[in-house]
Amino acid sequence: MTRGFIPAARPVIGSAERDAVDAVLASGMLAQGSEVAAFEQEFARDLLDGRSVVAVNSGTSALHLGLIAAGVGPGDEIIVPSFTFAATANAVALTGATPVFADIRRTDYTLDPTHVESLVGARTRGIMPVHLYGHPADMGGLERIAAEHGLDIYEDAAQAHGASLHGRLVGTFGRFGAFSLYPTKNMTSGEGGMASTRDPELARTMQLLRNQGMAKQYANEIVGFNARMTDVHAAIGRVQLAALPGRTKARRTTAQFFDANLRGVGLPTVGDGVVHVYHQYTITVPEDRDGFAAALREEYAIGAGVYYPTPVHRLPAFDGQERLPNTEWAKDRVLSLPVHPSLDDEDRERIVTAVNALARAGA
Repeated sequence: MTRGFIPAARPVIGSAERDAVDAVLASGMLAQGSEVAAFEQEFARDLLDGRSVVAVNSGTSALHLGLIAAGVGPGDEIIVPSFTFAATANAVALTGATPVFADIRRTDYTLDPTHVESLVGARTRGIMPVHLYGHPADMGGLERIAAEHGLDIYEDAAQAHGASLHGRLVGTFGRFGAFSLYPTKNMTSGEGGMASTRDPELARTMQLLRNQGMAKQYANEIVGFNARMTDVHAAIGRVQLAALPGRTKARRTTAQFFDANLRGVGLPTVGDGVVHVYHQYTITVPEDRDGFAAALREEYAIGAGVYYPTPVHRLPAFDGQERLPNTEWAKDRVLSLPVHPSLDDEDRERIVTAVNALARAGA
């Protein structure tokens, strides 16, 4: 029997999610309500050591509203990686502040603290690390820089639900943290985001900002947005949150199998004290990465993702001229293999066989 195509990513949606949505539809309460409130409480309990959590309509909104609530605006500079999705820098730019692009480390693709420190200037307000592919950034190094220069840290944890560093969960380091609940993330609400903070006033400001500036209907306190999460999305998210530990275990099991069996390609490294949640299992291909990915797809029916082929500072929206050698190195070599929890033993064997064959052939 011929096996089907293995996609690079696959949302896992089952009967429990459908039942939860049906229950919300039957209730008639579709907008932000009791499901959202319960989801916030459970997310805080399970992933953030009880920090305050504000549910919003996307991970980008979580970043954007967090920055505004933290007082970031015109004249400020926020140091960000360029090797990330554009939303990281977009959220900064949308406040009127300026993203300043720093290089990454080749080991884990997260911000290089040494380069970050070289970029700190009079207008620097904060640092926004991205816990890329599910691996925490070097928060010890970044916290030292922030403390010495009086800066905030804002965590982009969009890809790192449940990841930790030396026993401390991502999203609990910075002034706020932001998570995405997009369909291909480690857990989803269909679409949505979560912002976390230990500061009650910051949490309240984000709550106002997501709801047209209101805590009570028609009592608008500030100018705000409509960035609410619906109860439909929250119902999906609650089911996904309950399933997250098992699905993270499946991702880590696949990663361990790949670590033990892949040959001829660069494997992801895991830092000391890190719990990696493998949003992506990202290898490096020394030559012709794009040809390698095409051969995986066409010859072996295996999908793979290239995240990110164009660094953010090179996009037309930013058009930067910064020289970021590690970023340039990574964008030409990285390739993310399927690691989603739908994979079975035969899928894993197929992926290893295909990658090893192509590496031997020099594809």
